[in-house]
Amino acid sequence: MKLGLRFFLSWILSAVSMFILFYLWHGVFLNDFKRIQFPLTWFVTFAAFSYLIIAAGMYFFFESRILKRLENIFLRALLVGVSFGFGLVMVATVVHISLTRNLTMDHLIINVVWQIGEQTFGVILMALLKLFIREPIQVEIRGDF
Repeated sequence: MKLGLRFFLSWILSAVSMFILFYLWHGVFLNDFKRIQFPLTWFVTFAAFSYLIIAAGMYFFFESRILKRLENIFLRALLVGVSFGFGLVMVATVVHISLTRNLTMDHLIINVVWQIGEQTFGVILMALLKLFIREPIQVEIRGDF
């Protein structure tokens, strides 16, 4: 796998789109940021770097040899989005349970659905960008004048 323009644009734009969805969900709709016990800038910075790592992992999983057996890139994107979304919810829930006493089944289901949707959106954007971004072609110029 070549790490060129296609990788960097789809990786960064996917990470940014998932971060925006995260910020809208937790910062605007749920208003979770009020409960943070340390500076908000730390939290947002850590979240931004986390989404860069998540998006890179999603890209490499999307491009893995085993998933390339699936020729339909949207099916491949859906598989990556669901698996990463569910995996992130599992990790977040284990950490979150130690921080809260009022975790309900409704909250857990909504969180699973949102996280899977967020990661699936990011990887579908990544797949679309891979389709439309073309790597620059290297042309050798000879000096036979």
